[in-house]
Amino acid sequence: MQKEDERTLVSFDWAMKHILRDKANFDVLEGFLSTLLGEEIRILSLLESEANQQTDLDKYNRVDLLTEDAEGRLLVVEIQHGWQHSYLKRLLYGTAKLIVDNLKLGQSYETVRKVISISILYFPFGAGEDDYLYHGQTAFYGLNSGKQLPIDLRESPAERRQRSKTGKEKEKSVNIFPEYYLIEVEQFQNIIRQPIDEWIYLFKNSQVRDDFHSKNIQAAKEKLALLHMNPEERSGYEAFLLSRASSLDLLESKFKEGKDEGLQQGLEKGIEQGKEQTQRENARRMQAKGFDIATIREITGLTEQEIEGL
Repeated sequence: MQKEDERTLVSFDWAMKHILRDKANFDVLEGFLSTLLGEEIRILSLLESEANQQTDLDKYNRVDLLTEDAEGRLLVVEIQHGWQHSYLKRLLYGTAKLIVDNLKLGQSYETVRKVISISILYFPFGAGEDDYLYHGQTAFYGLNSGKQLPIDLRESPAERRQRSKTGKEKEKSVNIFPEYYLIEVEQFQNIIRQPIDEWIYLFKNSQVRDDFHSKNIQAAKEKLALLHMNPEERSGYEAFLLSRASSLDLLESKFKEGKDEGLQQGLEKGIEQGKEQTQRENARRMQAKGFDIATIREITGLTEQEIEGL
C-alpha cells in the first residue's frame, strides 16, 4: 500500500514558483503545453515581466510563468484561486501590455509576437456552465455570408496573386492575435476523456495516476513528489499552503462582508421604497374621497408637489 507522501504531489502553483523555473524541469511545462495546444511545444527560456512581481496581497492568488517557445511565441500560465470581478479585463490588459513591452520603440510591427494566455482557475467563472475548458481567439466573419475570414498574415494580396500564378504552395498561416485558454479546475469531474484531462486531474488532486499517458505527465509525477523534499523544503511548502489558505479565507470573508452589507442596504432601501409607495397609495385614495391637499399632506407626510403630481 502506498503512503500518502508517495502519491501526493506539491500543488502546481508551488511548482511554478519553485520547481518548474529550473531548465531541467522544462519537460513538465512542455508536456502540459503540448497536450493543451495539440502541438509539440519546446520551451527556449523563461522570461520575467511586471506580472511576475506580485504584491503581498496578490502573493498566493496569482502566479505567472512567462515562457518563450521555439516558434518565438510568448506563453503565459497563470493560476487564480480567488474570484475577481474584473478578471477578464485584467487578463486583457496583461496580454496587451505583454505585446507592447516586447515591441521596442521604433521596431517594425512585423516583430509583434503572438501571445497565448493560459489561466488555471480554482473558482466557477460563470453561471450554469457545463464545461471546464474554454478557448477564445479573435476571428472575423462576413456580415452577409456568415463565413469566417481566413487570416493569412504572411503574404500580401499581391503576393497571394503572384503565388496563384506560379502555383507555389503558401507558407503556414499564422493568426497573430492573442489566444486565451480558461481551465476551471473545480468544474472538472475527475473523468478522463482526453489527454489534457490528465493534467487537469493533477491540478485538482495533486496526483498522477499510473495509467496516465499524456506527454511527460509521469515526469511531473516524479519531479513534483512530496517525498523528494528535504525537511527544510517541506517546512517552506507547508508554510506556503497555510499562508495561501489564510489569504483565501481573508478574501472570502471580505466578499461575504460586502455581500451581507449589500443585502442589508438593499433591504433597507426596499423597506423605504415600500413605505413611500404605501404613502402614495393612501394619498390617491384620499384624493378620490375628496380630502383636501392640506389634510392629505398632514396624514401621509408627502409634500404638496408630490400630492399634485399623483
